[in-house]
Amino acid sequence: MPATFLVVPQWQGSGSSRAMQLSDGADAIAGDLPAAVTRRVEVPLGAGESLDTGVHRASSIRMIRDAVAAALGADSDEGEGEPGVVVTIGGDCGVELAPVARAVGQHPELAVVWLDAHADLSTPDESPSGAFSGMVLRTLLGDGPELLVPAAGETLTASRVVLAGTRSYGDDEEAFIEEKAIRLVTVDQLQHSEDLERGDALVAAVESTGATSVYLHVDLDVLDPAEIAGISYPEPFGLTVAALVENITAVRRRFTLVGAGITQFAPSSPDTAADDLSAVLRIISALTRPL
Repeated sequence: MPATFLVVPQWQGSGSSRAMQLSDGADAIAGDLPAAVTRRVEVPLGAGESLDTGVHRASSIRMIRDAVAAALGADSDEGEGEPGVVVTIGGDCGVELAPVARAVGQHPELAVVWLDAHADLSTPDESPSGAFSGMVLRTLLGDGPELLVPAAGETLTASRVVLAGTRSYGDDEEAFIEEKAIRLVTVDQLQHSEDLERGDALVAAVESTGATSVYLHVDLDVLDPAEIAGISYPEPFGLTVAALVENITAVRRRFTLVGAGITQFAPSSPDTAADDLSAVLRIISALTRPL
């Protein structure tokens, strides 16, 4: 089945001064996607309330999560058989709440590869900013604010998570990674190896989880800032686009891809968006093209 695209221009969840530009980024990507297989989830303009969760804008994040879940459910109900792979286009990383939870519920043998410069493993108590973008993966693991944690049967287990290209951690996140023995694949391992083909280290990490299918989360800040300008929280020493594409392709050749997300495109202007879109579209192609 061909891929379909769900565009979610969510800015709530970001603590960046460029948060509103995440909506522009999602819409810029949508402009280059085939209209016939692209749907858009409307996002409220209001910031929302924390609802005593320690998460800024939690009410809006929950509302958007539920709208994304409804859109995914509607796609499943249309037509016959299994729907094609859905690629969620953000927006902030919080757009992944419903797609990842749904994938876990439908595919118990699933691994999630979190291609991201940041671990996103904070809790509200540990977060200095209250921005949900730094808590998304921890929430998917069941250790976040109650109103955002996935339902029973849709919660990730740490043994099925692979952090890839991650190079920025808080002390609490490092302790959690060590405690849960979460698998890590470094930028150097993704980028090159004297003994392995590019992509082999990531494939081996996913194989070690025992998974047979995979969900790929791609935060564009996993790339080196020299590769893409339109990101909210650039971190030096990241991946090249070519290396990211080759790693995605290697994983797809070995495992069944059941879903994917691309997040955190925050161009500062339409001109800079155009400059970066070729890189973003190469990543989308790697996720969706026939192998």
